[in-house]
Amino acid sequence: MIRVLFNKKGGVGKSSLTVNLAAISAAQGLRTLVLDLDTQCNTTSYLSALTLSEEDSIAALFEQTITFHLRKRPIIEYCQPTQYDNLFIIRGSERIKEMESELDSRHKIYKLRDALKSIEQDFDRIYIDTPPALNFYTLSALIAADTCLIPIDCDDFARQGLYSLQQQIQEISEDHNQALTIEGIIANQYMANANLPKQIIQELVDEGLPVVTEYIPQSVKMRESHQLKAPLIHMAAKHKLTQALLACYQQLER
Repeated sequence: MIRVLFNKKGGVGKSSLTVNLAAISAAQGLRTLVLDLDTQCNTTSYLSALTLSEEDSIAALFEQTITFHLRKRPIIEYCQPTQYDNLFIIRGSERIKEMESELDSRHKIYKLRDALKSIEQDFDRIYIDTPPALNFYTLSALIAADTCLIPIDCDDFARQGLYSLQQQIQEISEDHNQALTIEGIIANQYMANANLPKQIIQELVDEGLPVVTEYIPQSVKMRESHQLKAPLIHMAAKHKLTQALLACYQQLER
């Protein structure tokens, strides 16, 4: 199962959700891989993986598709263990920004799909964090994925952006990956005491959109988790934010 977290709107918590859902998956005993496609490398930083060699980064994996190598390394060699059992990462890299146009012009859009297909027996779950743009790397991820998760913050801009996002994902499904579905829309940084988030989410539910019914509350605990570089399931397992993430994960796994 390959899940991509994507939204063209920044600041909606893609990296936080990627790491925490993947960490829960690993804690449940599933062999889980995280792939960081965002040049900001927040997911990589969160999992203390910036110290991993650049030679094992996503940039190195893509680079060997456009340069000559006597031996091309299989993707499994880029999957490095984190400090947590069952949790692995292909670390992000700012260098992928430099090679995007060449990868695109040389039609390498299916290379990630092919690479991930070769390790489908090695991992039970794969989570991919994407940049806040529908660029070459996001498209590569969506072509490779089984499902897409869309985190949103609950304001009107997020709702309007969601409609165009749906259409674009539908087009990608029709043109490149017929198996791709929107698995869930995750209300992140949800303020239960405010009227607007409730109204927006209810309207999405009424429209029949696949809203995950467990909303992720706004909490300073997430920032503390970032600072300590520890997913919440390991840092504060009983906290209400962790429990919401766990309930969200369990709903997705039904």
